[in-house]
Amino acid sequence: MTLSFPLAPEPDDFARERGRLLFAGDVGFLKGVVAMDGLPPADRLEVCFAGRSNVGKSSLINALTGRRNLARASNTPGRTQEINYFTTPGGPYLVDLPGYGFAEAPLQVVKKWQALLKQYLSGRQTLRRAFVLIDTRHGIKAVDEEILTLLDKSAVTFQVVMTKADKVSLKDRDKILAQVRAALAKHPAAYPEIVLTSSEKGDGIETLRALIAALE
Repeated sequence: MTLSFPLAPEPDDFARERGRLLFAGDVGFLKGVVAMDGLPPADRLEVCFAGRSNVGKSSLINALTGRRNLARASNTPGRTQEINYFTTPGGPYLVDLPGYGFAEAPLQVVKKWQALLKQYLSGRQTLRRAFVLIDTRHGIKAVDEEILTLLDKSAVTFQVVMTKADKVSLKDRDKILAQVRAALAKHPAAYPEIVLTSSEKGDGIETLRALIAALE
């Protein structure tokens, strides 16, 4: 029996090198956006990274690009309150979305940037894929389901990236993966592979680079 939502396979040599080259060049910060009219021209494809506050999104982007401080990592959930755009040489925009869920910020501020998040996900035509980050220690929660359902309604293909995989035992990881697979089976926009990563150990980073580089 074929496993639903298997782990993405290791890239072959060609795909691995293609991914390496995309991120080996001058990847840089372009701008932070606080309203839809501030988005850069839709002149190329883009991929975005979405996830609960403190899921390890900034750390993952830094690991992907090989730049320790490109994205702002913080121990304070909800620090990123803008849509942050990063450029890749000849490739897609990398878009770091505001963390959703718990945030140590005034309620009105939280509502404002989460409204921006939803506007972006439902209205950016050049968005080729959303990478939804899920903490391997916790699996998919109700607040994640809200975003996944929004992506279904917006017909935006999303792919789950499991973060902090090194923080759990193999037994616990398998339990969480079973929960994630069961949840994804309900979402028509879900891409049928899961990427398992550890920003700290480097696990899955080459795979994710190759996936992004292959998007057209």
